[in-house]
Amino acid sequence: MLVGSIDNKLPYFITAKPLFGLDIGNGSLKVMQTEQGPQTDAVGSSAKQLSRLIGYGSARFDKAALNNGVVVKPEVIAASAKKLFANHLIGDITTRRVAMTIPSYRTFTRSLTLPELTSKELDEAIKNEAEQYIPVPLDQLYIDYELIRSTKDEHEFLVVAVPKEIVDSYLELAAIMELEPMLIETTMSSAARLFSHDYQSDVPTVIIDFGSLSSDISIVDGNMLTASTVQGGGESFTKTIQQTLHVTHEEAHVIKVRYGLGVSKRQDELNKGLQPLLEQITKEIRRLIRYYEEHYGSERPISQMVTLGGGSNIPGLNEYLTDRLRLAVRPCDPWQYLDVERGFRLPDHADKLMFATAAGLSMANPKEVF
Repeated sequence: MLVGSIDNKLPYFITAKPLFGLDIGNGSLKVMQTEQGPQTDAVGSSAKQLSRLIGYGSARFDKAALNNGVVVKPEVIAASAKKLFANHLIGDITTRRVAMTIPSYRTFTRSLTLPELTSKELDEAIKNEAEQYIPVPLDQLYIDYELIRSTKDEHEFLVVAVPKEIVDSYLELAAIMELEPMLIETTMSSAARLFSHDYQSDVPTVIIDFGSLSSDISIVDGNMLTASTVQGGGESFTKTIQQTLHVTHEEAHVIKVRYGLGVSKRQDELNKGLQPLLEQITKEIRRLIRYYEEHYGSERPISQMVTLGGGSNIPGLNEYLTDRLRLAVRPCDPWQYLDVERGFRLPDHADKLMFATAAGLSMANPKEVF
């Protein structure tokens, strides 16, 4: 997927063998395998090819197995995954080749514009730039970059740097699970790939992926142009409701997914309690929109925003964002991009949204994966 890499220890593969997506979150893992199919989705102005669902599933594990994005107890996650594969899959996972995500909040992302350079000069220029803006020694990072735009005189790259300890811990987990890692990318990259299957993916769009601990915000127009992460996601909403209403964690979760920001007896109280977190998110969205307008002009204005991820299942959230940002906001259900055979048991509505990252991973083209 990426055109270049610095200090990348993963081998290069260019084959057509299938792979599956493995999303490791805060105490849970999700898997999904799909394959590109001939069926198309006729909804909207332009048809998009659906991916045929082969299998999927989810499992819980002790949250202590992860520490700030690093897999510190791989055997715990591996044991949970083993039980899932043995007894609880819906459909099947037919391959050991895996695509995995790392949490975007532990990465450093920046766009960089450079003149025409040789490959060696490009690597050196990106290293020098990374040294300026990343507060981590370069020898502790893996750095990757992707060409996103070109003009006659210059090229723009999206540069992503990830602490080696995180990537290496995922490789160790894959080895324990006897999996062959084909792709490790950020959760934002998976979200962008998933959205590329949308019938309105041809216009500049803000994507916000509400995870458990953080909310990833990106602007895409063909490619991801800029991105950021805000601390606070679905679990943060639950804890805030718990503290505001003085209820148990379980009760707070039920209130969140049943009422959220919508009409309820305690709507004003809930809205007031959630306001600081929501304002932090909307403030960052506005900052990214300003960045886009300053760097790319107004010829292709941002016309929509889509929300996805397990933390987005809050009634009234999209309406709140629409009102605050004056931008059309709609949900992005990953299952609308899948061709699901009859008789395939699907998760309930709230759980469907949790599979956005796994679905995006599963859609990586095996012919293009390094």
